[in-house]
Amino acid sequence: MRITHSLAAVAALLVAAPALAHDEEALKAAPPGEPFIQVSDALPLPEFIPGLGTLFVDPASLPAGPFLAYDHDGRLSATVYMTPLADLQNGTAYDGLGVGSHTVSGVDIYYNAGHPGVDKPHAHVVLYHDAAAKDRLAK
Repeated sequence: MRITHSLAAVAALLVAAPALAHDEEALKAAPPGEPFIQVSDALPLPEFIPGLGTLFVDPASLPAGPFLAYDHDGRLSATVYMTPLADLQNGTAYDGLGVGSHTVSGVDIYYNAGHPGVDKPHAHVVLYHDAAAKDRLAK
């Protein structure tokens, strides 16, 4: 039984390794730096999207992201994923997605019919990084 638990722990660490491979301190304040770009500079979207904040993404990680979501003060508040429903239904797996911060205080998942950048219906998965983050991103 201990061997099974040990193997599971090693597997969990190996799966988590890509998500741990960034400098979390460097992402705490906007702008996060390369390879991230501000979404509103690349797409016809407002700089601050109520409910999501100011978004930055590495274009190579599209469509799923992670999108780093910053509040009006430039503080990292959430990590957002946008996973197309058709891709998920057809068996696409989005494995090893990064996170802006390893602290997560809450998660929301909701449907989006599509918008510039991710035109197809998709799910938004939002990881909030502190208890007040959702409120800061709402306005």
